[in-house]
Amino acid sequence: MALRRRRRPRPQLTTVPPGGALPAPSPLELSRRAWRRRRARRSTLVALASTLLFAAVAYLVVTSAPGWPRVQATFFSPSVAWESLPEILSGLWLNLQVLVVGGLLVLVLGLLVALTRALRGPAFAPLRILATGYVDLFRGIPLIITLYLVGFGFPALGLQGMPTSPFVLGTVAIVLTYSAYVAEVFRAGIESVHPSQRAAARSLGLTHRQTMRIVVLPQAMRTVTPALLNDFVALQKDVGLISVLGAVDAVRSAQILVGQSFNFTPYVVAGLLFVLLAVPSARLADAVTARARRRQQSGGLL
Repeated sequence: MALRRRRRPRPQLTTVPPGGALPAPSPLELSRRAWRRRRARRSTLVALASTLLFAAVAYLVVTSAPGWPRVQATFFSPSVAWESLPEILSGLWLNLQVLVVGGLLVLVLGLLVALTRALRGPAFAPLRILATGYVDLFRGIPLIITLYLVGFGFPALGLQGMPTSPFVLGTVAIVLTYSAYVAEVFRAGIESVHPSQRAAARSLGLTHRQTMRIVVLPQAMRTVTPALLNDFVALQKDVGLISVLGAVDAVRSAQILVGQSFNFTPYVVAGLLFVLLAVPSARLADAVTARARRRQQSGGLL
């Protein structure tokens, strides 16, 4: 007697409602969503109330100090701030030019130094030693000393065609300093790529240059983007140091105005302008860092 083969029950496929719409959430899920919304509103109200309370207490403490009227007239004069704003904005334009030109050059030079340090083989030892020495030197020297050495040392050489513009010399000094930091950021990103990625690329017949360009660098860039944005925020602040070379930027304009009126409000105006310049980049850096953290925790690739 032949045995009948027992058929396995077929899995029941979930039917999708017409139009591709998802089924309505259950009452339990709706209650959870409502509870999350209530908790978010409550947290927002508590944060707002605590912030307002702290601001009120700080304002009362500062304004009740005996020397507040003098400080207000010396540092927070609305009339002086309004009168000095056009000249400081004109100087800020020079800082923005240094920021854009210097930022692009920093990325290029920092990447070249990082790639030089990543070269393998005994024949490239002199290049690696030079790149390592450059990074150690300019990461150790304070930026203001580099500005003095470049801004006053290069013109003193008397070479034919040597630029003497504070804009050019200040940009060169900033690029030399920040490229050393950015090179280490790039090198950390390159070394964070697993060696199996390089081995797989070489097994496919890619050269070292193609492996770095196609396989390693794209992965390294995703890793180091938050750190690069943080360095860019620091660069926005340090471009104001070119004023030590005599460049009439926002800081130098504020210094001239302070010398004319003996009122320090222009310094406050210049500081606030730099803060307004750095806040969007800082928030962008925070958003990119949070996105990278979520991607890492979820295990996704994008």
